[in-house]
Amino acid sequence: MSDTNPASPQPPMLTVALDLPSAQVLADQASIVSDLQFVVECCKGLLDELDKPEEERDPVVPQALWSAALASYSRCFSKGKRFGLGPDDITSLPLEGEVMTFHKWAIEQRTRLTTHPADPFDAAKVGVALAPPGRGKRRVEGIAILTTSRVLVDDTGVRQLGALASALAKQTAERAQEQQDTVLEDAQQLDLDRLYRQPPLSSARPLPTLPTLPEASAKA
Repeated sequence: MSDTNPASPQPPMLTVALDLPSAQVLADQASIVSDLQFVVECCKGLLDELDKPEEERDPVVPQALWSAALASYSRCFSKGKRFGLGPDDITSLPLEGEVMTFHKWAIEQRTRLTTHPADPFDAAKVGVALAPPGRGKRRVEGIAILTTSRVLVDDTGVRQLGALASALAKQTAERAQEQQDTVLEDAQQLDLDRLYRQPPLSSARPLPTLPTLPEASAKA
């Protein structure tokens, strides 16, 4: 009689971490692709928001999406990173138009969002409300404060940032695919006994340890 029992499931593959220069490059490429994909998703969400009538928009959502998109995009070009993207990655893209000019503009916009303005009037305008002329005594009625929007971009700018991030993500992903072959070759040269002694690699990241804040003393 033939065995009708289903085949026993295969044990999960063991995955351990690699601390190699080639693996560092691959990890950086993977994080850049992730950041750029996030930019694309933010731009899609922002276009949906901009398509709504202004009175139906939640004013927080467009600002949050635009700020997050610019921050993630700029992080890919951070000067403090060992790897990351650079000007050559922009000029090598198969895109037409003033691509580098738009890239620099996006970086400047991110700086404006994360830096307190040197001139306070760049972020808010303070005015004085006057009694209507010709309607009795002229006098100062009060003070008016008008804050400026941080989403100083239209749907064209959002589409351009999304398209630029998408092209960079594709280009970086292709390079990461080639880098995987290099990492595999390097890993195959390592001692197997040492690899199998390493703890399994977990995708979960431990939460950072938060500093302990001093307790507020009770006032008499």
